[in-house]
Amino acid sequence: MASLLQVENISKSFVGIRALSEVGLSVEAGEIHALLGENGAGKSTLMKILCGVYQPDSGLIAIDGVEHHFAGYKDAVHAGIGIVFQEFSLIPHLNAVENIFLGREKRNALGLMQRGLMRGEAEAILQRLGVAIPLHMPVASLSVAQQQFIEIAKALALNARILILDEPTATLTPSEAEHLFTIMRELKRQGVAMIFISHHLEEIFQVCDRITVFRDGRRIGDRDVAATNVDELVEMMVGRRIEKSFPPKPEVGTSHEIVLDVQELQLDKRSPVNSFQLRKGEILGFAGLVGSGRTETALAVIGYEPAVRKTMQVRGKPASIRDPSEALANGIGILPESRKTEGLITPFNVRSNITLNNLAKYRRWGMLVDRGRERQGALDAMRRVRVKANSTETVVETLSGGNQQKVVIARWLDHHADILIFDEPTRGIDVGAKAEIYQIMRDLTAKGLSIVMISSELPEVVGMCDRVAVFRQGRIVGTLESPQITPENVMRLATAGESHEQQ
Repeated sequence: MASLLQVENISKSFVGIRALSEVGLSVEAGEIHALLGENGAGKSTLMKILCGVYQPDSGLIAIDGVEHHFAGYKDAVHAGIGIVFQEFSLIPHLNAVENIFLGREKRNALGLMQRGLMRGEAEAILQRLGVAIPLHMPVASLSVAQQQFIEIAKALALNARILILDEPTATLTPSEAEHLFTIMRELKRQGVAMIFISHHLEEIFQVCDRITVFRDGRRIGDRDVAATNVDELVEMMVGRRIEKSFPPKPEVGTSHEIVLDVQELQLDKRSPVNSFQLRKGEILGFAGLVGSGRTETALAVIGYEPAVRKTMQVRGKPASIRDPSEALANGIGILPESRKTEGLITPFNVRSNITLNNLAKYRRWGMLVDRGRERQGALDAMRRVRVKANSTETVVETLSGGNQQKVVIARWLDHHADILIFDEPTRGIDVGAKAEIYQIMRDLTAKGLSIVMISSELPEVVGMCDRVAVFRQGRIVGTLESPQITPENVMRLATAGESHEQQ
């Protein structure tokens, strides 16, 4: 019997660049099939071909054994394919019902919109998903998870039998992600086939049945989830074994020199007062559950978030930092959680993104910028963090997630910032790029820079940090030093708040 979806020998090139080379994929009805690969491996290109956004140069797509040619997105929808992109396609000021039926509103013989009918169908779809969403509210006022479920409902309203989920958990909390997995399992029971793309390998083992791995535009192989492991998948994805994702921590402890001494920090009158210290050449982790106050505390340090009390010293001198520009003047830079919306201007080139905050450094004769010196400065910073781009003039939005992250780091190095705040530094990037980011962080601290790393990934916290400040309900409940930094100790503090003396 033919698979529900069969892809054979698909190839695609863009202006001489081979994106896919005779790749294949088969997905059964009621199967959750993972598609893995580093950024640039060809996953997104194949998904866009399946959705009719791109047309293949060669190869075939068959559904239920019948060959299909998709001239556009509507052809794919009519064939039963739906996609939930990582970047949502919802209209913020419209409600859930209006978004679910956008562009195909139900109307009576007089052309009047049948709102009651649409609302009833929307309720039935959401009930099928097992989620409760206020249908009258604009989606902009809903949580990210609720918006994610509306995207899935849109696809199901189009009678999708094959659902593509592109990084669906990237912006979800662990509990929201678990709810999504429950929904996926229910859809599987109903016979819906799903292609699941995720950089989090633990999610693959939690919810998927089979795995197809791509590398450099080629299909490397398939594996049953029950018959493989993380090491094998990583080797298939990157072409080599990453025996240890995290570089070794320095054998000799970090310097005792304090570069950032936050003596009193209170976000509002009802918040606890926190204090912490950052030493020269160390990685200090901010750990805790989502909503524990990690990011808010870091943003208050640089003046991006308000604080009713803030007493601190930078390199031994009192510092009154009221906004991020004053933080930068004090040598403090931040790699924000959302690199695309907060860290980069993606339509600009690499050079402009690196030198954006530091053009005065390259000015001559008043307002004129010496472009030659600017390009050289950007190139030096790119080389320091190993940005993979054709030139300083490459547009940032064409780079992989890992290289975009490196561009943000390069900006602060160009500005000579030596205190860096990394907020979820490896979110949305593949395992190979993660290892590169980890090595860059260690290289920077070896040269005397200091890093505060905020992370929701427990292995990352344990593997990278020299000390860890654990947050619970807005309070630093303890600071762990090696060898205290274990998953058990971090989670015990994060969930129960047992006291460890702050260091």
